Amino acid sequence: MADMTNDSTRRLVSKKQTLDDAYAAPANFLEIDVVNPITHGVGNKRYTDYEVRMRTNLPVFKVKESSVRRRYSDFEWLRNELERDSKIVVPPLPGKALKRQLPFRGDDGIYEEEFIEDRRKGLEVFINKVAGHPLTQNEKCLHMFLKEIQIDQHYTPGKITQI
Repeated sequence: MADMTNDSTRRLVSKKQTLDDAYAAPANFLEIDVVNPITHGVGNKRYTDYEVRMRTNLPVFKVKESSVRRRYSDFEWLRNELERDSKIVVPPLPGKALKRQLPFRGDDGIYEEEFIEDRRKGLEVFINKVAGHPLTQNEKCLHMFLKEIQIDQHYTPGKITQI
């Protein structure tokens, strides 16, 4: 039987991976951590905010590293903006925990460490799902959320233009 191998069906020869390749920075990455929750204020003026750290080499982000502090309400703002302006199904945020805000509780309610840690984890999952989606990566609201110290809630919605 004659060898019938032709160029279109021949096996690809792969290049052997070197240690430098294996441990080099990934081609494209976007890392977002929600860390360091801090509760501020007293009484009914208390609130907790979280540090949102971003590192990336994606071309759509001009700033490659940032760190901002965000409250739960800022995450709600981002979710509402994306739901209104983007073409994706926006994942849910961790719950509001309304029962934990009732008066006369025997604990600290939404200011208990365990609750804050659970919420922090949920917010981290949310922001990574949202920012990891290619259709949201060029939304102005996401860039503002991740990079700007103050969120301008009167901004003009739209896409980031790459120059």
